[in-house]
Amino acid sequence: MQSSNPVFRRTEGFNGQGRAQARSGVSYPAYGAPTQTAPGYPQTDWQAQGYLPQADQGRMTVDSVVQKTAITMGVVIVAAAATWILTGDVHDAESASTLYTLSMLGALGGFALAMVNSFKRVVSPALVLAYAVLEGIFVGAFSKVIEATFGDPNNPGLVIGAVVGTLAAVFGTLAAYKFFDIKVGQKFRTWVVAAMFGFVAVSLLDFVLAFFDSSFGVNGFGGLGLVMSFIGLGLGVLMLILDFDFVERGIEAGLPERESWRAAFGLAVTIIWIYIELLRILAILRGND
Repeated sequence: MQSSNPVFRRTEGFNGQGRAQARSGVSYPAYGAPTQTAPGYPQTDWQAQGYLPQADQGRMTVDSVVQKTAITMGVVIVAAAATWILTGDVHDAESASTLYTLSMLGALGGFALAMVNSFKRVVSPALVLAYAVLEGIFVGAFSKVIEATFGDPNNPGLVIGAVVGTLAAVFGTLAAYKFFDIKVGQKFRTWVVAAMFGFVAVSLLDFVLAFFDSSFGVNGFGGLGLVMSFIGLGLGVLMLILDFDFVERGIEAGLPERESWRAAFGLAVTIIWIYIELLRILAILRGND
């Protein structure tokens, strides 16, 4: 069954092919098994993508996915911390404007690299890490602006609260996925991905309209912005379930270890999404106190 997630759909193993489809009664060769191509017929996508084994090529495992995800998120955290420290205190409009500019550059650059990584047939660790750097700049600048705007010197901790909430969401969703043995069907995939693209489209439309003073507030910090952030948070959790399912399918299909970087990229996108939505929710609630 083909994945609707653009991050994983370029790879057969993440789409349930290979050994993963043996559960449906269809037999596929495991990674490392010999394959043949009949005379006069083209190579399969699996062969064309270079997944025929080499003597020194390992398989993707849970450990390799965790390791690559930790590296990717570590780069995000380091870049965010560096951005926070190097930009100094937010004491006037000029320093706030610098942070807004950095957050925009990081967000737009990260979005561009996210599109490249999503549709690139052969995953590039360098591009994944470059995406992590740009997203780290965005996260660091945006977090600092939010803390400076909505934070209370006597009651700080918006960023810490968002980080703790993100960790709780990730590990809570993983626990629910494993302990309740959640099965991801095609209708669920289609609904979540359609909702995600709809959410992004509305957010982008509001972003563009803001330049013409016609924004309807979905990206703002009012009531509608709070509703949209709760919707975004819910979508982020559902996207995590899709991510866990896709990773599990890729491991069962015996994909090469290099594909762990693709899994790490997909998870990083979702984790950052959840963090930003949580930070917005906390900021809006703090602003309404």
